[in-house]
Amino acid sequence: MTELRHRVTGEQELDEKEIEPEVKLDGETASDSEGKAETGGTHQGTPSDDTPEVLNRALSSLSSRWKNWWVRGILTLAMIAFFFFIIYLGPIVLMMIVMCVQIKCFQEIIMIGYNVYHSYDLPWFRTLSWYFLLCVNYFFYGETVTDYFFTLVQREEPLRILSKYHRFISFALYLIGFCMFVLSLVKKHYRLQFYMFGWTHVTLLIVVTQSHLIIHNLFEGMIWFIVPISCVICNDIMAYMFGFFFGRTPLIKLSPKKTWEGFIGGFFSTVLFGILLSYVMAGYSSFVCPVEFDNDTNRFIVDCEPSDLFQLQEYHIPAVLQSVIGWKTVWMYPFQIHSISLSTFASLIGPFGGFFASGFKRAFKIKDFANTIPGHGGIMDRFDCQYLMATFVNVYIASFIRGPNPSKLIQQFLTLRPDQQIHIFNTLKSHLTERGMLENGEDFQCRFPEPDGLENGNR
Repeated sequence: MTELRHRVTGEQELDEKEIEPEVKLDGETASDSEGKAETGGTHQGTPSDDTPEVLNRALSSLSSRWKNWWVRGILTLAMIAFFFFIIYLGPIVLMMIVMCVQIKCFQEIIMIGYNVYHSYDLPWFRTLSWYFLLCVNYFFYGETVTDYFFTLVQREEPLRILSKYHRFISFALYLIGFCMFVLSLVKKHYRLQFYMFGWTHVTLLIVVTQSHLIIHNLFEGMIWFIVPISCVICNDIMAYMFGFFFGRTPLIKLSPKKTWEGFIGGFFSTVLFGILLSYVMAGYSSFVCPVEFDNDTNRFIVDCEPSDLFQLQEYHIPAVLQSVIGWKTVWMYPFQIHSISLSTFASLIGPFGGFFASGFKRAFKIKDFANTIPGHGGIMDRFDCQYLMATFVNVYIASFIRGPNPSKLIQQFLTLRPDQQIHIFNTLKSHLTERGMLENGEDFQCRFPEPDGLENGNR
């Protein structure tokens, strides 16, 4: 940070006499404050111990290595228990938890920049950062509600108006923040202010955008949320375990404690875990059905007839493996095959999200993003791989699983003029008639067998 400060002030044509005086901050010089920012508020080499006192007393007889192992293990089990609890509460609570995690991660990253920025007594950085967070969340949540809960939006007049002009409102809100930033520019500090403006927007891109992809995955079915997150957690735990007991060969300089033994052991453990977890979850409709809004009960429901992806199917085992395991066929859910792709990404590419975060922390000479969780650091330290995983899952669903969204097509259809709607109706009717799916002269007298209980008026 000191190097950055000298470079910035140098380019702003300040001579050494202007650099020497330090701005007092609560009895500290600015350089002292920056030094603390770089070392997480403590001197390098003497990190603060944030372990609960009860654990310190219970583990006082152990070496620091084993003490850290037990602290991490106990806190990990506590977090896993909390994860199971919020899954039990349902998808809407999960969505709120994701939003809370997003806000906390954003705060941890922004505070790193603020610890440098506030030394110059420049206005509005934190205010504008949180304002832009509000704008981006308004945009994404509005898009999500319109896409997934179209019937609810159309039923309520205020929501319908907000949905119609949603993007214009979002853009207007962003422009207000943009103008506020321009008005906050201070002479001789332009470069630093634009640097922090970019800091905020990159943080929004990394944290907010990808957290909303997690919510999109959740609405496709809780299994698309739980399995990827669980695979990342499993890989993190098993890589640590294999590395702790068997690790000898360093993996990457950014994370000196990471080893090849942990990386490889985590990979095989995660793939096996993903297959087993997918088998257990695919049998429950509450995990595989998308989240929908029921107009009759005015509630969000998770209830459907599971698709072929979650129906047991018989697969023939390759001849090479038949002689080894003695089976010719095996019954599996198709989703289990997809879970291999998810767990492979979680164990081979997912860790690079952690390496990226390690490089970021080393750049600012901090050990962790925060000290929220003893033995683990901040919330961002636990979710650095999850965001990368969420993006992959969303792209994977869009590329290999999900076709066009019927709700969105209907939404676009209903916004057309009446003459355009009639034209599309006649075109669709002619197309279905030519394919033999609709009888000539009949209004949608389809040849498909109708489900039990379907009345003519509901076709």
